[in-house]
Order: sequence, then C-alpha cells, then structure tokens
Amino acid sequence: MGDDSAMDKIKGKAKEAAGKATGDKRQEAEGKTDQAKGKSKGALDDAKDRAEGMKDSFKD
Repeated sequence: MGDDSAMDKIKGKAKEAAGKATGDKRQEAEGKTDQAKGKSKGALDDAKDRAEGMKDSFKD
C-alpha cells in the first residue's frame, strides 16, 4: 500500500470520527469519501504492481 493511500485512509478516519463527535454529517461524509479514495489508490497501486510483475515474467 502506498503512502498516499494510507494517509487518505487515516485522514478519512479522523474526519469521520470528528464529524460523528460533533454531529457534522458533512465532515463525516467527507471522511468516508477520503477513506474510499485511499482504498481506491491502494487497489490501483496493487494492480500496477501485479501488471509490472507479469511484464517482468514474460521477459524471462
């Protein structure tokens, strides 16, 4: 998992928790969005790594 994806997840968790604590539904939703963005980045990074590995295996 890349640093950007992990940071987005952490930031999202914090925003969601703050939104829940203060009753701010918008901030809570932003937190969930940030977490989803982090998961997407992580999945994209994983797919890139797998594709790179496949490319390397065909070279041999």
